[in-house]
Amino acid sequence: MDELSKTYRISMLIDFYDQLLTEKQRTFVRHYFHEDFSLGELSEMFQISRQAVNEHIKRAQQTLEDYEAKLQLLAKHEERAACMKQLEALLDGVPEQTKLQMSECMKRIVEI
Repeated sequence: MDELSKTYRISMLIDFYDQLLTEKQRTFVRHYFHEDFSLGELSEMFQISRQAVNEHIKRAQQTLEDYEAKLQLLAKHEERAACMKQLEALLDGVPEQTKLQMSECMKRIVEI
């Protein structure tokens, strides 16, 4: 997995599971992945070594991956998104009124 894909995955896992992290883990991963702080900047901000910052982030990443392995929320989200794209493609030949009703129903499914 390339670095961009890995960062995207972790960001998505944060979106799903951040409330299950400790406050410290949540703080570090949000600053590092969402706000693009460097290890050095975080080290200065929290008055700890870069190695300590790196360890906090690595532990948080592992925790996120553990939650995903058990709960599969990201995998289910991605599967739903793929199904929705297929449904949208199938709507091309449907009458306009039916298409509107189906589109509304699809939006509600996504929101759930």
